[in-house]
Amino acid sequence: MTEVAMDVARARDPADWLRYLGGIDAVVNCAGVLQDSPRDSTAGVQGGVTALFHACEHAGVRRVVHVSALGVDRHSATAFARSKLATDEALMACDLDWVILRPSVVIGRAAYGGSALLRGLAAMPILPLVSDTAELQIVHLDDLVESVVFFLAPEAPARRVIEIVGPRCWSFEAVIRLFRHWLRLAPARNVALPRLVSLALFRLGDALSLLGWRPPVRTTARLEIAQGSTVDASEWTRITGIKPRDLATALIAEPASVQERWFARLYFLKPVVIATLSLFWIVTGLIALGRGYQSGEELMQEAGLGALAGPAVVAAAILDIAIGAAIAIRALAAPALYAALSVSVLYAFAATVLLPRLWADPLGPTVKMIPILVLNLVALAILDDR
Repeated sequence: MTEVAMDVARARDPADWLRYLGGIDAVVNCAGVLQDSPRDSTAGVQGGVTALFHACEHAGVRRVVHVSALGVDRHSATAFARSKLATDEALMACDLDWVILRPSVVIGRAAYGGSALLRGLAAMPILPLVSDTAELQIVHLDDLVESVVFFLAPEAPARRVIEIVGPRCWSFEAVIRLFRHWLRLAPARNVALPRLVSLALFRLGDALSLLGWRPPVRTTARLEIAQGSTVDASEWTRITGIKPRDLATALIAEPASVQERWFARLYFLKPVVIATLSLFWIVTGLIALGRGYQSGEELMQEAGLGALAGPAVVAAAILDIAIGAAIAIRALAAPALYAALSVSVLYAFAATVLLPRLWADPLGPTVKMIPILVLNLVALAILDDR
């Protein structure tokens, strides 16, 4: 198997895809973007996937299975839904043996996006409940994969739009309670968030996406959850013979491991760790440029820097602020965390050589670098999104 990394949103000409379609019998498209941001473009992905469909026509790849989303033909409240529907319609217009699968919320062993959010919420000691959440017919990932495999067969029905949902309707709160039970945690206390607070949290998610992060709590997610996803799945079962797995039964069949419990508990700690480190470096730099400048200069003088004491304080402060700002930006977070780690080691080494008394200082300015070093290592360990 050959793996190729490419930006779908930039591959908007069929020629961009033709080089990869030689010897290919079928194509499965799972590309999608929840919400527009500097890092993602719903229209860009739509254009790139449409170009892929046209490339399939040119290359003679007849069978195309496209994973869309449930309900995109019934509402257009978000750019996500509009782009999904436009992609569906572009495929329907092609001379191909196409199949469009429209699943509900998909839950599998791997966690990302909404499925990760459910795990994270389930691990919280207090469950914050937001208003405007409709019922969900959650579908298991294995059922979706089995459906894709079924429709990849040359003899399988084509030119069909298939809605894929689980066998039971769940409220958002009930799903989280189910996952909490799966994680073997005691029931949590429910707290209803005021509407303004919940809206502010979704807006905060939008703001974080401007920095390149992909939080599942964004306004698009709120609107999609409010729409709900419940339909009759009898046609799917009739055509494929697949009997959808019940979510509760599926979770019981695969008990949560210690890794799952770690992930759930770390889910909301991850942004806290990143934000803490970012603010730590920015604030220390600002303090050094402000009220702490004189103290910093005195330490530099004691270290023997002489006339360079003042410029050294300013340079170190600017470096700290730059590191903190870079940690907050997703594309720069990893190198910034490595830079923070290196600078922390450098500061500790310089203090040991030039100002060893700081190790015994009652306020512990050098000793406190140790937990910062450890927190940097934790941030690097949990930085990956998927």
